[in-house]
Amino acid sequence: MIAAASGMVFATGAIAQTAPVETTAARTAQAAPAAPAAAAPAAPTAAPTTTIAAALPTLPNRATLTKLVTAAKLQTTLAGPGPYTVFAPSDEAFTRLPAGALDTLLKPESAPTLATIIKYHVVAGAITSEQLKAQITAGGGKATLTTLAGQPLIASVGPNGNIELTDTAGIKAYVDTADIKETNGVVHLTNGMSVPKLG
Repeated sequence: MIAAASGMVFATGAIAQTAPVETTAARTAQAAPAAPAAAAPAAPTAAPTTTIAAALPTLPNRATLTKLVTAAKLQTTLAGPGPYTVFAPSDEAFTRLPAGALDTLLKPESAPTLATIIKYHVVAGAITSEQLKAQITAGGGKATLTTLAGQPLIASVGPNGNIELTDTAGIKAYVDTADIKETNGVVHLTNGMSVPKLG
């Protein structure tokens, strides 16, 4: 079953991970998907009072991620002291998976595979967008982030100055809202899902 889940996730080697296109006409006319505009920093708020795990259900368009974190039994991790940096894919990002893949990943027997996928969106340490851009600059245009899945996620600066994430398959996702600070780290909202090597 885990092999089937892995296969379903990777069956579409080219899962679109860029900003959604507004119309069907625009989708057909567009040769290559464009990156979104530069990420907006989260609105300044009072000091954070909740953990990443508690904040996920309150974040806009992150219901699917919240459900997957629960199914993967990672709430305790994301409620722990951390600190962590979470790249949180939008609900729409998960609709790009092959038909049936999400249902397969939510099955109890797929929990280890799902946990690896979710951990691939989490990095140890609270890294703000400014700090990440400094790492990218220091790395000559790229920063290699080691995720909790133990696999690299490559960060660079996208065409519009936003942070671009490239996964193990070369698929890109972009940070569209950065620096949502919580008591145990920071969350960056992304428009795409990053997929690790599985199996």
